[in-house]
Amino acid sequence: MSEVSIREVAPRDGLQNEEPIPTESKVRLIDALSETGVRRIEAVSFVHPKAIPQMADADEVWRQAHKNPEVRYSALIPNTRGAQRAIAAGFREIEVVVSASDTHNRRNLNRSTEESVDDIAALIPLVHDAGATLEVIVATSFGCPFEGDVDPDRVAGIVARVRADGADRIAFGDTTGMATPRRVRDLLSAVRPDLLHFHNTRGTGLANILTALDLGVTEFDASVGGIGGCPYAPGASGNVATEEVVHMLHDMGIDTGIDLDRLIETAEMAEKLLGRTLPSGVLRAGPRTRLV
Repeated sequence: MSEVSIREVAPRDGLQNEEPIPTESKVRLIDALSETGVRRIEAVSFVHPKAIPQMADADEVWRQAHKNPEVRYSALIPNTRGAQRAIAAGFREIEVVVSASDTHNRRNLNRSTEESVDDIAALIPLVHDAGATLEVIVATSFGCPFEGDVDPDRVAGIVARVRADGADRIAFGDTTGMATPRRVRDLLSAVRPDLLHFHNTRGTGLANILTALDLGVTEFDASVGGIGGCPYAPGASGNVATEEVVHMLHDMGIDTGIDLDRLIETAEMAEKLLGRTLPSGVLRAGPRTRLV
């Protein structure tokens, strides 16, 4: 394996679990990330402001952000109204979430998993008619804080249904950091995604990525500085830090196209914008090649 693709999710997944910051700060973060060499950025989500107030200014953030033609930008949506907003804003890569756990899905979307899958089936033609693609993210794929372990066969059933309905891409989300290398192998032996989204809540994020790499997965989400989480799940903080993932992959001789030094500078900027210490070890210590 010589290349890995990373989607940077700090502007959406990262910021949704933080105290709201000004619109101009969000724009600065997107613009800085767009110049690091990352080729995919999850920019905003079009959700009701009462549900996720941190994303209330999504339209304005996207209007102001500089669009690097070498970067593919995506938006997360919860429903038809969100899809219409994303399409109107010009997005052609759209994501929607369904939880493998019924309890988490009700907490997150106020409906059952089955109802969400039915809604996704209705969304797909709307998105495709607009010339866009739809990625289905299966949250709590590796476990649920309310229900415990999730059977890989349940995840596989959801994937089979949405693929049959026309979903373009599938991602698995480790929503509260319950994945371990063993559980990554168990799930990927049953069903394969296009992309994996790991949290480092319990310190297994990089180990899980290495396991997935061994199994042939080459696309991952990560968040600069390690910011992010799910507002509807306890203990969900801690996406894998983009600079930690890039640092590890580059030392393994795997290309990401990302400039690590610029990425660390962006993590430093994110830390200042948020006004708190971020959990990334590479942000604290620098790359292993940095000498004293």
